[in-house]
Amino acid sequence: MNNLCVLVMAAGKGTRMKSDVPKVLQTVLDRPMIDYVIRNVQSAGIEAQNMAVLVGSGGEQVEAHITKSFPGVKVLWQHEQLGTGHAVKSAREWWKDYDSLVVLNGDLPLMKNDSLKRLIALAGEKDCTVITFEAENPGAYGRIIRDKNSVSIIEFKDADEQQRKIHEVNAGCYAFKVKSLLSVIDKITNNNAQHEYYITDALGLMNDSGMSTGAFIMPESEMQGVNTQRELANVSRVMRDEILERFMSNGVRIADPSSVYIGADVEISPDAVIMPNVQIWGKSSVGKNSVIGSGSILTNANIGENVHVIAYAVIENSTLKDGAKAGPFCYIRDNTVLEKGAFAGKFVEIKNSTIGEGSKVPHLSYMGDATLGHDVNIGAGSITCNYDGQSKHPTHIGDNCFIGSNTMFVAPAEVGNGAATAAGSVITQRVPDDSLGVGRARQKNIEGWSLHNHNRN
Repeated sequence: MNNLCVLVMAAGKGTRMKSDVPKVLQTVLDRPMIDYVIRNVQSAGIEAQNMAVLVGSGGEQVEAHITKSFPGVKVLWQHEQLGTGHAVKSAREWWKDYDSLVVLNGDLPLMKNDSLKRLIALAGEKDCTVITFEAENPGAYGRIIRDKNSVSIIEFKDADEQQRKIHEVNAGCYAFKVKSLLSVIDKITNNNAQHEYYITDALGLMNDSGMSTGAFIMPESEMQGVNTQRELANVSRVMRDEILERFMSNGVRIADPSSVYIGADVEISPDAVIMPNVQIWGKSSVGKNSVIGSGSILTNANIGENVHVIAYAVIENSTLKDGAKAGPFCYIRDNTVLEKGAFAGKFVEIKNSTIGEGSKVPHLSYMGDATLGHDVNIGAGSITCNYDGQSKHPTHIGDNCFIGSNTMFVAPAEVGNGAATAAGSVITQRVPDDSLGVGRARQKNIEGWSLHNHNRN
């Protein structure tokens, strides 16, 4: 692995995707497919400074993503898409001083780390080693032509009828000795049906010069490229099934695997229960003995042990600590914390707030930018009026408070320990400890109003 670099090819337009989003940024589950490739390379022990991504069509979007998500990885440009040989040549100034170069396609999210390590280990053994696979339906893949001591590749459009019957095909991944590649890269021509410069022609040129070329076959399941939305869906399904199988093998109960989606970065402890139609994304984690109810969507959610997310809860960038309870039909977001045993119930939204230990927001309420102490009960229909049109303001509610239904807290607002508010109150001033805050108009009854206005007899 000494003095080895990895070039990820991401310059193609992906015309058949029918999308303005560059192909390598199309998502597999919840991550762009190129992320899986780069992370695989990193897991194989390649440091960021020895990795580059070659961009072209839609390159600004890809470059912005790589710069943000993988600092240190070099972004190189192929300003004209003239074929894979031209692409590798476009990056020559970057790779020419290394001993070995590994070239990977950016649309191979299913490649296993062990397979990549095998390819890296082969770098330097031959002048070029290519990854191949036996395709059930070889389609338009380049065909592998094996000789006794060498390997060559012929593109589908240049292959004759007999060659097209070959099922061993090119996966588009190579390991080169840099010195050998430098000796042939300028000899590649575009004398073919597509009038493009193919990196595959490098193998033929090496063979003609007496260099060594070889190939090793990998499972077709790892080599599924993505060129259409259908292929993207198929790869996502395979990835999902692999992730679910791993969790179930580790003791996680998934009631209906066919309806559950879990991202690659999620962590779930044994004895957790995932009910049907659940989605869990991002850096989410679910602790032991917790239940995630049907229809719930978790994104970057930290779920402790013995938590019950009842059903149809949306939880984003928030934490539910041990024994907390949420749902059904609640929205918890933006750095909210439900402390131990806290509860967010039906038709409740909580944003950027801390709900103290044992506290309850049972139904039809909004808590935004609020801090609740322990053992607080929020009555139905209560809200924090946290936004004045320009800025957000906090609400602080102390321990052991009882908030009457339909209380409006005009933030900044504060309620002391042991205090209460009367139902229907608008709280604009601090409520002291152990006090009752009442902020509502006195009721006035107008006798005979209905008879007068509705002409009743």
